[in-house]
Amino acid sequence: MNGPSHKDCIAACIACATACQYCATECLKESSVKLLSLCIALNRECSLVCTASAQLMAIGGDNAMLLCDVCAAICEACGKECESNAELDHCDYCAEKCFACAEECRRMTQVQLR
Repeated sequence: MNGPSHKDCIAACIACATACQYCATECLKESSVKLLSLCIALNRECSLVCTASAQLMAIGGDNAMLLCDVCAAICEACGKECESNAELDHCDYCAEKCFACAEECRRMTQVQLR
């Protein structure tokens, strides 16, 4: 699990986890916090799965690709929710990181299938 693909995916997962934590924190400061509750919940889920995926890849875990597949799906859902709030800079930024992470995780799972 030392190839460049893993390093890129680990970096994307860490960047996404950080963006999600930032987005959730900033959403909690918005006056429309109740309307952003789904965004906050997905940010928290996405951050957790991204962190776990990065850690599992970093240790060379045999099941890392299983988690990468789930990570891609959760990142996609979080990205779509954040994209719906793109008028907020933090949500726009988070959507970008979520979609990039989903793409890297999907790439990883495709590499493993070969």
